[in-house]
Amino acid sequence: MNVFQTAFYDVALSDWLIAAGITVGATLLLVVMKRIVASRVLTLAMRTSTDVDDMLAGLINRISPLFLLVVGLYGGSWWLPTGAATRSTIDHVFFIAAILQTGMWGSSVLAYLLSKSTRLREYEDPSAQTTLNVLGFMSRLLLWSIILLVILDNLGFDITTLLASLGIGGIAVALAAQNILGELFASLSIALDKPFVIGDFIVIDSYLGSIEKIGMRTTQIRSLSGELIVFSNTDLLRSRVRNYKRMQERRILFTLDIVYATPYRTVERIPQLVRTIIEAEEMARFDRAHFKGYGPSSLVFEFVYYVLSPEYNDYMDVQQRINLAIYRTFEEEEISFAFPTQTVHLQTRTGASDFPRHAEEDTSRHRDFLTDSEEKSWST
Repeated sequence: MNVFQTAFYDVALSDWLIAAGITVGATLLLVVMKRIVASRVLTLAMRTSTDVDDMLAGLINRISPLFLLVVGLYGGSWWLPTGAATRSTIDHVFFIAAILQTGMWGSSVLAYLLSKSTRLREYEDPSAQTTLNVLGFMSRLLLWSIILLVILDNLGFDITTLLASLGIGGIAVALAAQNILGELFASLSIALDKPFVIGDFIVIDSYLGSIEKIGMRTTQIRSLSGELIVFSNTDLLRSRVRNYKRMQERRILFTLDIVYATPYRTVERIPQLVRTIIEAEEMARFDRAHFKGYGPSSLVFEFVYYVLSPEYNDYMDVQQRINLAIYRTFEEEEISFAFPTQTVHLQTRTGASDFPRHAEEDTSRHRDFLTDSEEKSWST
């Protein structure tokens, strides 16, 4: 009896061996072809400036070895005598493998397109990265949802009924995961409305810092002291956010207090003196200078100017130069700065009727300032 004629599952051993040989040979051939083609495309990509061939090299490398094995098995299965049911099952397996491989290629193409868009726009529009990240997630989710529906339809499921069932079940899932969905829609709102982008300096309540990352659920902010502050996207949208990066220029208001003993003509010249100092600063735009009013212990002057830069360091440098110039000018003009002072006038009398009414209300305090003879007169 010839051993190769031995039947296994109604198929001769010789047919099994031939099918196995076809499978192994086809798989090895596909692996070798993949490596050769990938190597040549990669060599070509290194010689050209375009990145399309880089994408093609990436797609070739994304071919799964498992998919190549399925292709080899599918080719070997044609040697075997199979029934209609078995052939249908093999076709379904091959189709599922092919559609999954297509999904992997689709994800790679989306990643390439999003990466290219980000590189092109990151210098012109820093918010593009956040928007493209959200759109990338949504597009990949849509792609794999379609692939899943195609697979289920190929397996014989009624996807129309399934979609209706998913609609009802989706409501229940949405209610159960409303916090997660809320964060997802919040990130989408941030990506579309762009109230802030990566690199912006923002202030939220008592927290301030530069945005480092805007994710699907949280936003990370690097504070001035160095620690990382993490906010949920929902909390950010509910808060009052002050975005200092969006400023074109800074409006600066400051006051100067001058002593009351300053002569009238000097007081009249002070606004013009400070205006001249501000206008001499290249990064400043003068707005106004006024003698504002009479303070408790000083004459109050108010000045307003604009720093032609939104950067905080630029503002501090400009303010420092202005302050030093004011100090030098006031020193030359012999103008004295005021500081909180209070003058107390003490008056003593020999008769009780001559004392003010408030002295009668607190006699113990005024006795400290009386002489011995006056104290006797007061006591009588």
